[in-house]
Amino acid sequence: MNWIDFPTYAYTAGISWLLGLILVYAGTKKKILSQIGGLFVILGVIIMSVFIIQIWIHLERPPLRTLGETRLWYSVFLPGIGIIFYYRWKYKWFLAYSLMMSYVFLLINLGHPEYFDKTLMPALQSPWFVPHVVVYIFGYAFLGVSTLVAVYGLYLHYFKEFDHKIMKLADNLVYLGFGFLTLGLLFGALWAKQAWGHYWTWDPKETWAFLTWLGYLIYIHLRYQHPKNVSASLWTLSLAFIVLLVAWFGVNILPSAQSSVHVYGS
Repeated sequence: MNWIDFPTYAYTAGISWLLGLILVYAGTKKKILSQIGGLFVILGVIIMSVFIIQIWIHLERPPLRTLGETRLWYSVFLPGIGIIFYYRWKYKWFLAYSLMMSYVFLLINLGHPEYFDKTLMPALQSPWFVPHVVVYIFGYAFLGVSTLVAVYGLYLHYFKEFDHKIMKLADNLVYLGFGFLTLGLLFGALWAKQAWGHYWTWDPKETWAFLTWLGYLIYIHLRYQHPKNVSASLWTLSLAFIVLLVAWFGVNILPSAQSSVHVYGS
């Protein structure tokens, strides 16, 4: 098992998700169709999970070395989160968004096979590296979904009748995502100490990661101090995601990042 087999798994999972989504929406009046649709979504998650396990065995390390490898995990976690929220709260749009983002990650990987099978550099062999990346994957997945909730909430606020359940959903997603971000920063500091001898050096990646953490902390404080100021909270949540995107991959194209210890590969 190696990356040559990736397209087969990606296309199979993609077809399964597409069928699942069609059946979920077609099951508005026939519950059995939505149930079958949910099973197809789960099947797609299982297919990609099997590929990750097999490529893990092939590489003899967790596939977390490059952005290309971490995109594999997003393509599993996002549909997983989507189907959980669908079964819990029946959010079809949430499931559709999760699957759409998974398609994006799969398509990027399909278009760039040269990103794979790279040698693991010594700094990435630290035991702190895997938990650092994994918790960030969870955190980004939850916060990415919270952004869609924020955009939808702004649409309702300005053009429709606002539903305050939106804020409860956004809060819960941010609390989960923020918790994982915090763990990611802590694990990253421990990893940096072991790999480079310093907990924190204000590296460009570290700086933007800290700014991302502050952005979501501001949202949490706004919700606590001014719970009725929905507009400010939703705008803050939306803008925080832009900072997250810069921290995630935008910082890699900044001139100051060329000497960064966090630039490993795409």
